[in-house]
Amino acid sequence: MNILLLFISGALVNNVVLSRFLGLCSFVGVSKKTETSKGMGAAVIFTIFLSTMLAAVVYACVLKPLNISYLQTIVFILLIASLVQFIEMFMKKSMPALHSALGIFLPLITTNCAVLGVALDNVQKEYNFFEGLAWGVGTATGYAISIILLASIRERLEGNDIPKYFQGLPIVLISAGLMAIAFTGFSGMIT
Repeated sequence: MNILLLFISGALVNNVVLSRFLGLCSFVGVSKKTETSKGMGAAVIFTIFLSTMLAAVVYACVLKPLNISYLQTIVFILLIASLVQFIEMFMKKSMPALHSALGIFLPLITTNCAVLGVALDNVQKEYNFFEGLAWGVGTATGYAISIILLASIRERLEGNDIPKYFQGLPIVLISAGLMAIAFTGFSGMIT
């Protein structure tokens, strides 16, 4: 039951984008089209899933036993950067259309603070392997939900008459703010 609660908390209650404001660069940049947002959401889910497992193993088997846990941020950044390079090579070879649609935002997963935030959360909150995995996948799912919802909203806004000063990024930020307000409704689900 604790695993399920961690997943729901990561996806809805403590949404990484809408309540913690991590990963905003790709959230705003890639959310122009729903198809691209789905690809980015899937890439983030896959990256966080793998990086959570790798970070947990490296922390438990290397950093903690050698008493060098103060290097966790640097080590996690290196792990995530290496993992994203492998994912990018895989996508370039097997999914070239999605790779070109994501453009510069795929390598930006390396610096997406949501991915690093999950790894650091797992260490700071002292989650075991499965709890950390549930938190990571939940957080990544919350990111995917948020970016797909924002892309859907942006596609619907394209045909509307928006005042000149609200066009572009201002209406995107207003939409994201309204989404964040809506997601606070989930805060009573888990105490």
